[in-house]
Amino acid sequence: MSAGARSRLAFALDYGNLDDAQRGAERVAESVGVLKVGLELFVREGPRAVAIGRKLDRDVFLDLKLHDIPETVERAVASAASLGVRYLTLHAGGGPRMLEAAARRVERERADLVLLAVTVLTSLDAADLSAVGVTASPLEQAERLADLAAKSGVPGLVCSAAEVAALRARLGPEAVLVTPGIRPRGQARKDDQKRVSTPADAIRAGASLLVVGRPIRDAADPSAAARAVLAEVAEALGETPTA
Repeated sequence: MSAGARSRLAFALDYGNLDDAQRGAERVAESVGVLKVGLELFVREGPRAVAIGRKLDRDVFLDLKLHDIPETVERAVASAASLGVRYLTLHAGGGPRMLEAAARRVERERADLVLLAVTVLTSLDAADLSAVGVTASPLEQAERLADLAAKSGVPGLVCSAAEVAALRARLGPEAVLVTPGIRPRGQARKDDQKRVSTPADAIRAGASLLVVGRPIRDAADPSAAARAVLAEVAEALGETPTA
């Protein structure tokens, strides 16, 4: 499969320790362009988890969803940049001063780092938003936060496939739109996700990068599962397998 399809697929290293994460990454490295290191693994292993990507020559997506006072987030961005990660998440709900501080620090570090502002988590629906005082629908809230992030200099967003088409139309072709909650064609299981999509549908709707975790990690054959997801991405992109 061409590198184009692989570059659009991120595998979430949702493992409890470094050895399991290393083995999991090695099983699927031929099919993915990005390895995502989340809170569980990073809290336990720290920068050693990021090093898995370097060993396998894959971009690293550090998914820490930073949300704190501006100075703290700015310093955390600098630390992430020093690790050489390609993507870093922070919550758009942290507000304009936090987002602007993060964006300025990326420029100051001159790093090849793409900030991704999380809009509405894919585990949330309208009832969940209402419970925390947000009366807007998930789409309305995602659009509001997307506008805030863009105005603050943050070039990317994390959103569900339910919002990605609207955000692509709103922000244009340059925005980096990352979509979690991806479930392969024919898989009904949602786990704790409420707003999910197939790989092909998300790509066609305008997603730049898809994040897939449990459907690959928990498969009987993770390598085969990753290849199947990659094939769906390639199909949506109109690419032809080369091998």
